[in-house]
Amino acid sequence: MNLRELSERLNLSQTTVSRALNGYPEVNEATRKRVADAARLYNYRPNIRARTLATGRAMSIGHIIPFSKQSEMVNIVFADFIAGAGEVYSTHGYNMSLSVVRDEDELSAYRGVAEKGAVDGIIVHSPARNDPRIAFLADLDIPFLVHGRASEVTTPYSWLDVNNTRAIETGTQYLLDLGHHRIGLINGQERMDFAQRRRDGYLSALRSAGIAADETIMRSGEMNEPYGYTSTLDLLENDSPPTALVTSSIVPALGIRRALEERGLKMGRDISVLCYDDEISYLPNGCDAPIFTAMRSSVRNAGRRCAEMLIEQINSATPELRTELWDAELVIGTSTGPLLSSV
Repeated sequence: MNLRELSERLNLSQTTVSRALNGYPEVNEATRKRVADAARLYNYRPNIRARTLATGRAMSIGHIIPFSKQSEMVNIVFADFIAGAGEVYSTHGYNMSLSVVRDEDELSAYRGVAEKGAVDGIIVHSPARNDPRIAFLADLDIPFLVHGRASEVTTPYSWLDVNNTRAIETGTQYLLDLGHHRIGLINGQERMDFAQRRRDGYLSALRSAGIAADETIMRSGEMNEPYGYTSTLDLLENDSPPTALVTSSIVPALGIRRALEERGLKMGRDISVLCYDDEISYLPNGCDAPIFTAMRSSVRNAGRRCAEMLIEQINSATPELRTELWDAELVIGTSTGPLLSSV
């Protein structure tokens, strides 16, 4: 089915149908939904080449990834984000351009795709606290959106983020309410903005409870399963080991569980564990009930929404910077329990 045939079935002009499919803001939501539903029903696929010639757009969204072993993005969290964003790109007729470059070539890669018109917009991943990419992209005058925030950057920009500080503060407070006062932190790399905010939330909860922070039971590193495992074994050797652990991802939480089992300790009884859960499709936190007590927010949903926000910005005649801050939900699993009086 082509655009003309779809328009005739809907009794709408081809212009209206095209604008609805491309997310133009002047099309009302009811019409947009009607057109999208019909496109799915009749398996309509836009002619990308024709649209590109007509609009002068590349019909592509760029994701430029630095090739680094320390990258937070080469993992299942990034994959789930891309899966969510890709759903929206497909609906609106956009392709995804994914480039892996050497770290030192990242900024020149942004300039290259912008100057060539190879993409219509860019999504920036895993911002550092003082991230040079944001001011650089703002000077290139290309629509872009940051998944996360950069707390030390003063250049205005569009972003979507989870309230990481509040999330981990809430989680730590839950452990405090269970009677735990010796709470360790196994965090992500704290040069990353999200990890610094999660550390801030942890420290804020301790301060509110009148508990002094102890650097000897705090760790920062690459969020993978071995890191959770080795960090936990190290913390258990402390002269005064923690009775509870907070960690920045469900991935190192799996390593924590392995370390506890190896030492003959039961998670939720001997040591409580609370993690941040991105609700990863291929790593669910249990089936019928959560395994880990967690602060949960779907990274796939974040991918969808980031794509929607960027396409709205691309299609707007007078684009405005947009920001969204999401809250994470506390879900209770079997990995936490009250402090044992014998501990």
